[in-house]
Amino acid sequence: MQVAEKFISINGEGTRAGELAVFIRFTGCNLTCSYCDTVWANEAGCTYEDMSPEDITAYIKTAGIANVTLTGGEPLLQKEMGSLLALLAESGCDEHTSPRVEIETNGSVDIAPFCGKNRPFFTLDYKLPSSGCEEKMLTGNFSYLQADDTVKLVCGSETDLQRAYEVIREHELTGKCNIYLSPVFGRIDPAGMVEFMTEKKMNGVRLQLQLHKHIWHPEARGV
Repeated sequence: MQVAEKFISINGEGTRAGELAVFIRFTGCNLTCSYCDTVWANEAGCTYEDMSPEDITAYIKTAGIANVTLTGGEPLLQKEMGSLLALLAESGCDEHTSPRVEIETNGSVDIAPFCGKNRPFFTLDYKLPSSGCEEKMLTGNFSYLQADDTVKLVCGSETDLQRAYEVIREHELTGKCNIYLSPVFGRIDPAGMVEFMTEKKMNGVRLQLQLHKHIWHPEARGV
């Protein structure tokens, strides 16, 4: 498996924001979103460490951190992801705690094959118009989501906000899982997003800021 970086930090977003997590970032992605903040991990010449599922599991277990985030790039493109999930399900980060495994996926890859016995938690993106990738979204993925999963809608414009509102309503996401609106850093005013949420009475939807971009430099790696 092609690992671009591995590190321990806090979760910058989602239901575990602010909690420690061990991150495994894989190389490669099938999308080219306009606002991608990890373009370097998707380039053909990106350096990586070739690690087996056993290697990754051993690293995670040694880290001793309960939250595990598998990210990218697009982690579900890794051919041995099923084997890694099976190993993580059998392991513990210490003698008392099993890891909570979350996969951050871009919304264009079928999650059904990963919803069996060793099912992780999903943070599923829905790409809005300014991403340039909305036509690649697999809305069928929504039917596999559970209460502890998350749909993240990254907004870079008022058009994105309106489309996010429509997607949430069309697919009846409120009450199905966690829903977050996330601003593209530096491109849209979060206060304006709150005004939009208030106007549309978007109950059950949360605004999230990426904590790591406020703690460290927005382009810092390994955080």
